[in-house]
Amino acid sequence: MVRLAACLFVAIIASAASADPTPISLKKGDRIVFLGDSITAGGNSGKGYIQVIRGHLADKKKDLAIECIGAGISGNKVPDLQKRVDKHVVARKPTIVVIYIGINDVWHGEKNPKNGTAPAAFEAGLKEVIGKCTNAGAQVVLCTPSVIGELPGGANNLDKKLDEYSDISRKVAKEMNLNLCDLRKAFVDHLQANNAQKKASGILTSDRVHLNEAGNRLVAQTILKTLGE
Repeated sequence: MVRLAACLFVAIIASAASADPTPISLKKGDRIVFLGDSITAGGNSGKGYIQVIRGHLADKKKDLAIECIGAGISGNKVPDLQKRVDKHVVARKPTIVVIYIGINDVWHGEKNPKNGTAPAAFEAGLKEVIGKCTNAGAQVVLCTPSVIGELPGGANNLDKKLDEYSDISRKVAKEMNLNLCDLRKAFVDHLQANNAQKKASGILTSDRVHLNEAGNRLVAQTILKTLGE
């Protein structure tokens, strides 16, 4: 009997761990904080992805009066988010937090690994940042990093490393039962279909990393799907 009870307990825990995250359903008064690096900083103005999302919500969900707050800082890596998540995210009392990080954690380590973020530190740091957001009552959307170079078919120098860190983000999302926004997959699929000339940039980015108008639009569309739009 004791063994049966123990087995049932383990089965329940395993089932809960593998359950899908609760889909996000936007509601009146939602406050969405977008946490990230220069891509997110740039996304908060002009034709940036946060602006596109703002425009969509103002048009389609005007009655909900949803607030979108940009919290991107150029050059940020996961350790930087750990240092400022309390001040720049938790203090703003968000109901939803969209975390788009990972490019600099890989890119800055291209010439000197010490300037990047080690995989274990990347994973642990993500979990700490996410934990602080969820403990504050926010639903978290975790995005995979997008691209460092637009050559299709894995031909960019850092594609393998970027895929590794994207897999870490996917793993964290699954373990912490989060909604995942797989920007890496969206970008790779789009470039495979739309970069027959094998350009290193100019399809979705201006410089292999930072988004042009089309890239911002793709990010906005992909995040909006994760938000149920």
